[in-house]
Amino acid sequence: MLRTKSVKLTVIPAMAFRIKSADGPSITIQRADYEAAGIASISRTSGEPIPSANTNMKMYPVEAFKEAIEKTNGLPYKRGKGVNVDKKDFKEKKVKPVEEVVINSDEYQKVVDHYSDKNGKLSYDLLNKDFIKFAKSSSIVRKMIEEGTTVAKLRNYISCNKIRNITGNDKLSDKEVKKMVELLDEAYVKGIFKELNEELKKLLSKNKKK
Repeated sequence: MLRTKSVKLTVIPAMAFRIKSADGPSITIQRADYEAAGIASISRTSGEPIPSANTNMKMYPVEAFKEAIEKTNGLPYKRGKGVNVDKKDFKEKKVKPVEEVVINSDEYQKVVDHYSDKNGKLSYDLLNKDFIKFAKSSSIVRKMIEEGTTVAKLRNYISCNKIRNITGNDKLSDKEVKKMVELLDEAYVKGIFKELNEELKKLLSKNKKK
């Protein structure tokens, strides 16, 4: 089976292939959105790309040549001077904002259900009491306080642990947890974590007095 001589890059929307030049192996990259190609020879000692003087480095960054060198390693030289690049192959994938993903997630709904009252409203008291209870019982929180950490770092640690525990998903990223916390906090004008913040300030203050 013949291996393809051209490879698709991810750093930029382009195809790349190896050619044999007078100085040895070289890399040619052709973007889907730019007419001129980017060319770089490959250092015989380091294996790093050496872009030609005429290459537009804004359109063809070094990272793209490095990816091209890695992906074309072992592939045969390509005949001819260029390659046809179809723009359809490089359509940008629409990524949903983290906020939209979180709101529509089962994990977020589990947290909302866990801290909602009989009327289906997010309970300020339930959440704060539970978070404060965890803060006072956690040996790690106690150690963080002794080390003189900040309220923000304490709240972040508590939130991550409580939310991952409630959802049963310990693979939730810090970014997703942070967005959940922000969405919960937006439920109240004064912030749903006001009582927790005050309690954490008291704990930090008591530690300083010791």
